[in-house]
Amino acid sequence: MTRIGFLACADTLPGAGERRGDAFEHDIEVAALRPAFAELGLDLIEIDWRSPLADFEGIALVLLGTAWDYQDHPAEFLARLDELVARGIAVHSPPDVVRWNIDKRYLQDLASRGAVTVPTLWFDDVDREGVLAAMEQFGTDRVVVKRQVGAGALGQFSFKRDSLPDDGWNMGKPCMVQPFLASVPEEGEYTFVFIDGAFSHGVLKRPAAGEYRIQSLYGGSEHDFAPSPTDLATAQAVVAALPFAAPLYCRIDMARLPSGELAVMEAEMIEPYLYPEQGPHLGETLAKAILARL
Repeated sequence: MTRIGFLACADTLPGAGERRGDAFEHDIEVAALRPAFAELGLDLIEIDWRSPLADFEGIALVLLGTAWDYQDHPAEFLARLDELVARGIAVHSPPDVVRWNIDKRYLQDLASRGAVTVPTLWFDDVDREGVLAAMEQFGTDRVVVKRQVGAGALGQFSFKRDSLPDDGWNMGKPCMVQPFLASVPEEGEYTFVFIDGAFSHGVLKRPAAGEYRIQSLYGGSEHDFAPSPTDLATAQAVVAALPFAAPLYCRIDMARLPSGELAVMEAEMIEPYLYPEQGPHLGETLAKAILARL
């Protein structure tokens, strides 16, 4: 059996003390991948990305899996990926892809290559006045403030004109400000999963009542989604706009603009949850793609 590492972190791995509220997604994904991998001669090994390098002995390839604390330790995470590559282990996504994808300024690169993106202002930091200025520039009464290096909507804020941050508030780190898209709570956010550049399956993610964040941590739910040819082509155009060959896996998250066109919110190639419940063939498809790369 060829050993395949599934990188996780302390609070997503089972049996490691208190786990994240969305750690059940780790369990679902591993349960979907492991038997499909085994059928094709691949042994899936769950491993903390901070484990001693000796623990990676005999692993041929690693998936970045549920390393869901990387955004708070980006330099350490990238250094570990480089160390794995230096030991002859294939890393997916590779360090160069992760370096490009780890800072959401990659959206500027995608836009320059023709992908449809959400209007965005970029700041080294932002305060109350910056939030108000963004509302004026976008012509909106509500905005969302996100970390440039972040994941899972953690550390994210949404402000309205009648509920602005306090005078002394500031984000405290590089961030991005976008107009709030009413389509997210009304319609949902769309996910397109690609394996080796080919569309695998779609997911419609809906927030809980009174919420706009679609992640399970905030009560979001996931549903089967078969995209229209137009919407699928828009997502495929994002993959085509990547400044490198299509990675082993890629998750394109999109939301509908007031114009009716889908715009990319995220192009996730580091450690995206791939929604195996909406893509029951995911394990087999990913295993075959891995075998082709070994």
